[in-house]
Amino acid sequence: MLGPLVNAVTIVVCSLIGCFLIRGIPERFEEIVKKAIGLSIIFVGLKGAFESKHMLLLIMSMVTGSVIGELINIDAWMNRLGLWAEKRLGMGKPSQAASYTEAKEGTTKRFSKGFVAASILFCTGSMAIVGSMQSGLQGNHETLFAKSILDGSISIVFGASLGIGVLFSAIPVLIYQGGIVLVSLAIRDFLTDEIIWEMSAVGNLLVAAIGFNFLAIKEIRVANLIPAIFIPWIYLGVVSLLR
Repeated sequence: MLGPLVNAVTIVVCSLIGCFLIRGIPERFEEIVKKAIGLSIIFVGLKGAFESKHMLLLIMSMVTGSVIGELINIDAWMNRLGLWAEKRLGMGKPSQAASYTEAKEGTTKRFSKGFVAASILFCTGSMAIVGSMQSGLQGNHETLFAKSILDGSISIVFGASLGIGVLFSAIPVLIYQGGIVLVSLAIRDFLTDEIIWEMSAVGNLLVAAIGFNFLAIKEIRVANLIPAIFIPWIYLGVVSLLR
């Protein structure tokens, strides 16, 4: 669990730096940095997605996963979780400059957006999946250590622009990556390189979708696409059993 713990702690520390030490960034700088990060995320995500060796499986996974995610409405649940954390911590108090309703809605949306966007970005992708599996199966934490550096850099920018909600993304990161570590230990005999490869490709396509959200082109409820990551695992696992 060393890798997931280091990753989570790095997000917390760097988010605090962004929230409290790097505040008051001029809006034009904040906006251009967010666009630059968005373009970079799209590039990284598409690059990883194009490494899929089963494009039809990737498409099938996205379609099937989106239906499952929409039925469960993961995006709404994650937003509710963000709102619950905000309420428990006494966040979102209205300022004197705005009405109670306007201030509360503005702060609430900002908190939830930071929490959801950061959680999805840090949890999905090849580094989160492969790195956690390496930690569980081999005791090799190098990939998650490298991911921690990347996530920390993004957390500083996110913390400065989206607020304290980014800090709480460390919780789903720890649960998600820690869960993969524990599960990989339990089912190590059922995992193949091909399954890991295809799961990573789907995850990277979700990362690219997050990049589009940063560019404010069209809002995509990426959280509802998360089940797509696990479809290759099910499909390829069944295929291998039938051979």
